Amino acid sequence: QVQLVESGGGLVQAGGSLRLSCAASGRTFSTYTMGWFRQAPGNEREFVATITRSGGITRYADSVKGRFTISRDNAKDTLYLQTASLKPEDTAVYYCAARKAVGLSNDPLGYDYWGQGTQVTVSS
Repeated sequence: QVQLVESGGGLVQAGGSLRLSCAASGRTFSTYTMGWFRQAPGNEREFVATITRSGGITRYADSVKGRFTISRDNAKDTLYLQTASLKPEDTAVYYCAARKAVGLSNDPLGYDYWGQGTQVTVSS
């Protein structure tokens, strides 16, 4: 089992950037495929980005492609999401998640462990 703690959220103006972090503890971080999801009030949890165990392959939602970058540092047991050109519609609670199965997944049901989330608010 792995425990996940997100940080780095906050209030930012449109066009700004934030770097979100997800610190993992417990079982070896490098054995998990990782993902970022977000959930705005009244909406379902939606896929943002995912990364393979080695960090060699990534996948993004169309809504964030070219603006967000997912990365990981397995030596530090940490997952990152660098955001840029933020828009008000990016406002949400952002969650990191760990997946035991091999292969990337866009589906929240494909992930086994979740953090508590960090709030990102983008003002216009």
